[in-house]
Amino acid sequence: MRPLSWLVEHRRGIGIYLAIWVVLAVLAAVEVYVAQQVWDKAIPWSVAFGRASKEALAYAICTLGVLWLCGRLRSHTGHRIRWVSLHMLGALAFSLLHVTVVSGLETGERSVQTGQILTFDYLFKKLIVTYTVSNLFKYWIIVLGHLGWHYYKAYRERERQASALATELVRARFQALRMQINPHFLFNTLNTISAFVHQKPDAADRMIVCLSKLLRRTLDRGDMPEVPLHEEIECLQCYLEIEQMRFADRLTVSFEIDPKARDLFVPQLVLQPLVENALRHGLMPREEAGRVVISARILEGQRLELTVRDNGIGLTVASDGRHREGIGLKNVRSRLAQLYGPAQEFVIANTPQGGVEARVRIPCCATPRAPAPSEADPQTGTPADAAPPLPAPASPQ
Repeated sequence: MRPLSWLVEHRRGIGIYLAIWVVLAVLAAVEVYVAQQVWDKAIPWSVAFGRASKEALAYAICTLGVLWLCGRLRSHTGHRIRWVSLHMLGALAFSLLHVTVVSGLETGERSVQTGQILTFDYLFKKLIVTYTVSNLFKYWIIVLGHLGWHYYKAYRERERQASALATELVRARFQALRMQINPHFLFNTLNTISAFVHQKPDAADRMIVCLSKLLRRTLDRGDMPEVPLHEEIECLQCYLEIEQMRFADRLTVSFEIDPKARDLFVPQLVLQPLVENALRHGLMPREEAGRVVISARILEGQRLELTVRDNGIGLTVASDGRHREGIGLKNVRSRLAQLYGPAQEFVIANTPQGGVEARVRIPCCATPRAPAPSEADPQTGTPADAAPPLPAPASPQ
């Protein structure tokens, strides 16, 4: 690399380095100037600043050599005896070089105390005694500072890499969950179509058209974790069009969507599994007409609440006192945990009026977000530090 291009590339670091030594020179000059005033041997500010500048210049030159040596010996930190030995030699060389440079810069000046002309030999002998011990300490301060800065940068880099890997892992998990839900509702829809192929061919043909539209919408979204709520509802309507042909007149669906919530982002395919659970486990087992209400509203504290209610048979309790979750609802729970961590809530429970209500609460997001790294449970995907769900018998059928 050419010297000029190197200077341009590192101009910021060079500027900071020079600024540090200029500040130190000014502080040292103030100290010398004030001290001479106290000792009744006042000297002009120009003299105090000139000597402090030469001292700072000598240290700036010697420090560059120390930093260079630290970089060369960084790979030897595992061999402690060799590393310490080499740096002890470097400390002696640092002190010798500093005394030599200062002696050369101050040769020919007049002594403040005696008024005599200072020679190089006189200065070298005096300064080698005065500065050797302090220079050894200063050398090791520079070495330890450089080592600490190196380890800090390495720690920050490892932290950045770990964060990037965690984000990629969460993204991969989220995509795996998404690829799981797609075949799930596809196979269920194909089963519905197969039941109509021979009995109601026109209805089956219409279902195939709706399924094609549904798949096209799903594929057009790509791998986006979140989509605007209005797009999620449009995709859900394609699915409901298929199911309403199957239920005929026994199914009524209504939407209660807050206009302010239509442009907020929600997890892709978050409503379809909830509606499917209401239809297949709540309404299908009964002969009477069924009703499903899909609602969305903004709560206080900037949270979005999505609700799917039905008037079906309600949740049934197993022998162990729990409700079993199917693939679709487990998938919803896991994806919510991957995207929002403890900021999300997912509750499904019987309602006092009969039927089941599935409720999802997530932060209001006007723009899509990346899945946040979290320590998730491998079975449920729920973060270990996640807040407990709302108090309700939270489990679907």
